[in-house]
Amino acid sequence: MDTAAQLVTIAAVVLGALTTYATNALMERSRRRDGLRVRWDEKKLDAYAEYVGQVRTTLHAAIMLYEVREDLRRMPRAEHELLMDLTDAGGTQAMTFERVMLLAGADVIEAAHAVQEAAAAIGWHARGLVEGTLEEWRALHTSAFKAINRFHEAARADLGVGGRFEGDQHTARGLLLPGSRTAEAPAES
Repeated sequence: MDTAAQLVTIAAVVLGALTTYATNALMERSRRRDGLRVRWDEKKLDAYAEYVGQVRTTLHAAIMLYEVREDLRRMPRAEHELLMDLTDAGGTQAMTFERVMLLAGADVIEAAHAVQEAAAAIGWHARGLVEGTLEEWRALHTSAFKAINRFHEAARADLGVGGRFEGDQHTARGLLLPGSRTAEAPAES
């Protein structure tokens, strides 16, 4: 074999080695990037689910307080205890909201802000800081559930979940709130 043939062979081996190295490096980088994306998506999913769960806990605490305060329900717990439950739930909700703020994209953050505003309005009414009718109370809950549904939509898009969540149909199914006291009163003859 002459020198030129040997140089061509060596060059081919070096080129093959460089190509193999570059391909492996790109594949490893892509695998690491995909692993990080999956890990962050798992963290986001956990944060979003925890946040929505805590919002619902806060809303439930607000409903319990409102119903006792408005004498729509009798409970063995004092109004003060229910107020403390709502306060605790609100504090936990604020912490889960901050976690969403750290992990979420802009659309999810905007949707979470709307949920926070709707939940705060319900809390104000439940505490008696804002007066309103039962119909206004129901309207606040409808707004909160619409905001939660928008949050679900934004979170699903952020996580790349396919399919469509029919938020308006979901909200239209009704609220788990007590009926009107005047509608339940028997008519006098």
